[in-house]
Amino acid sequence: MNENGSIVIMDGGRRTPRADILEGNKGPGLFSRFTATQLGGMAIRETLEHTPVDPGLIGHVVMGMAAHSHRDSIYAARGMAWRAGLADDVPALTVARICGSGAEAVAVGAEMMLAGVRHDRARPFTVVGGSESMQYPFVIHNLRGKKVGTGVQKYGPVDAKALPRGTFLQDWLLLGLYDPSAQMSMANTAEELGRRHKITREECDAFGHRSHANAKRAREAGWFDEEIEPVSVQRNGAGESVEVKHDTHIMDNISLPKMAKLPPAFEPGGVITAGNASAVVDGAAAMLIGKESCAKRHDLKPLARLAGMGVAACDPQIMGWGPVPAVGKALESAGWKGGDVDHVELNEAFAPQALACIRGFEEMDIDPETVNPMGSAIALGHPLGATGAILTLTCAYAMRRAQKSRGIVTMCIGGGQGIALALESM
Repeated sequence: MNENGSIVIMDGGRRTPRADILEGNKGPGLFSRFTATQLGGMAIRETLEHTPVDPGLIGHVVMGMAAHSHRDSIYAARGMAWRAGLADDVPALTVARICGSGAEAVAVGAEMMLAGVRHDRARPFTVVGGSESMQYPFVIHNLRGKKVGTGVQKYGPVDAKALPRGTFLQDWLLLGLYDPSAQMSMANTAEELGRRHKITREECDAFGHRSHANAKRAREAGWFDEEIEPVSVQRNGAGESVEVKHDTHIMDNISLPKMAKLPPAFEPGGVITAGNASAVVDGAAAMLIGKESCAKRHDLKPLARLAGMGVAACDPQIMGWGPVPAVGKALESAGWKGGDVDHVELNEAFAPQALACIRGFEEMDIDPETVNPMGSAIALGHPLGATGAILTLTCAYAMRRAQKSRGIVTMCIGGGQGIALALESM
């Protein structure tokens, strides 16, 4: 792309830490009181604090979110924008490509600018990112239209003691992780991918251990500090607030012998355990994008250039394979070869899924050692609609810090898809 057509990510993008949905697997997580719109609003607000741009130059907000977790989730990106303090006349769009929603938001924001049809030339910058609260509710089924108490239930609150026979509760989180087209859950699609690629339990445990070790090293070296904005949390109404500075799932005392003792989590004899699967967390990220020429005109410092994009689909029963064809398309879009890539951020939904993809990347001449040098979702967590945006920030900042040139951000997507962004460090 030439300078006028090139889309760049500005320096200053921020994310929240990623917090486990349960603290110690026993009680509500640190972010359990925040909705997805609140988390997204925090990320946007901190991004604007750290990006020296006049908010009056922001013409649109595009944020990813996978599922409606709270009563205000229907407002999604619009709610995030007003919570961040943006003006009432800034429109907002929510995009949902499930696990790839955060990366899709970056792509959609860029495409709106490049197409020009809905691009606001007087306000040439766009906020993009993603947010997800994985505190999905338990939902009541088979109630609407039934008689409850003295009347027929149409809408509104329900007294649990008055529930008629035939109604039942289900966990929206577990329901969403089952794909009817594949006729299996997301974890089982990863087990299937592991079988097809003959990936062993030992390989999966070693990969999970690597993720935690790399993430711990990165945290202790302060490599995440420039992308994370700490969040103050009050656990209860009377207690002192707690400052959450880091991603909470990183295990300090992880060991291969301990991992080997964990039972299979999803299938008898399976290779996926609690130690080598992605953590379920809440989190959000945002950044400012614009044309390179506009960044220069307004004296903004670009962090990375969006060099290419790719999206692909595959058999839903091996949904985790999606990053491989998506990366191929992103490389073609950027005009790169695999050997040109020196940093890859791959979402680790499950260890066998990530390992299968890394083997696929290797066939494209991408060095496996370039993949997730700071760990990924096994250690850090996967807040569905936010992950793509988080990994985009991580990749861009990591390339600048390590003086790398070309990076790939990619993730698998439930239902059998993959998405990838090609980033060029500036």
